[in-house]
Amino acid sequence: MMKKIEILKEKGFSDKSFTKLTIQDSLYLRILNFNFKAGQELPIHSHDVEGELSILVIEGSGEFLGKDGLVLPANIGDILVSDISEPHGIRAKTDMRVVVTIAPPL
Repeated sequence: MMKKIEILKEKGFSDKSFTKLTIQDSLYLRILNFNFKAGQELPIHSHDVEGELSILVIEGSGEFLGKDGLVLPANIGDILVSDISEPHGIRAKTDMRVVVTIAPPL
């Protein structure tokens, strides 16, 4: 079954916390949209399972966060790909939208 979701229209920003929209959640794949106001972040964390994740920046800019203080720039069109067990996080410098894919889903 095909479906179209206009994520730029579906979920906005919140001054209290980042917002999350589940786009797809199946046995094979999870796709999420996170929207961050400038200064908000998803703290560094990891998952004790096998799989991979990607984080694609579709609006704004910020930083990808990793273990041992690793900080990588995150700008429109940048994508981070890693094992899901690798510590990862994100911090927004400007209002920022990202799309996260997880395979297989948690």
